[in-house]
Amino acid sequence: MNKIQITSVHTMTETEKQAACRWRYPTPYDLYNLPAYEKLSADCTGFCNPEKYENYRAFYDADTFIGYTNMYKKENFVFIGIGVSPDMCSKGYGQLILEKSSEIAGRIYAGLPMMLEVRTWNTRAIACYSKSGFEICGRPFTQVTGAGSGEFIRMIKSSSPEYK
Repeated sequence: MNKIQITSVHTMTETEKQAACRWRYPTPYDLYNLPAYEKLSADCTGFCNPEKYENYRAFYDADTFIGYTNMYKKENFVFIGIGVSPDMCSKGYGQLILEKSSEIAGRIYAGLPMMLEVRTWNTRAIACYSKSGFEICGRPFTQVTGAGSGEFIRMIKSSSPEYK
C-alpha cells in the first residue's frame, strides 16, 4: 500500500479549476458541488475572480490533483477554505492539505492564527479539522453562502491562548 503524501503545491491553474468544477460529491455533501467552470469564469466568482487567483493553491500526490485551498488574511486571522476531490475524501488527504497550508500560512502570515467555518452537520470535515489542530471557537451561527443558508461553527488553529 502506498503512503499518501503531498508532493507538490502551486497556484491553481485554469485546468485544475475546470477539474474541480467537475467534481461531484454524493449526498449530503452534494451542496459543495461547484457550478460549471464557464459560469464561474463569466461571473468572475470564486477561484475565477482574477483579484483572488493568488489565494488558491492546488495540492498533488504524485500526478494526482487531490485538492485545493483558498487562503487569505481576514481581519486578524488567516481564513482557509478547502476542497478535496470526492475520490480522495476520507483517506487522510484533507489533514495533509491543512498541515501543508499551516506551513505556508506561517511563512506568509507569520503569527496569525488560521480560521475556517464549517457546517455543523459536516462531522467528517469537523473530525478532519480537529485532527489538524483546529478547535471549535464560539457558538454555532447562521450564515448564507453560495451553497445556501446553514448553521456553521468557527474553528481556529493557534498556539496562542487568546484565541482558544
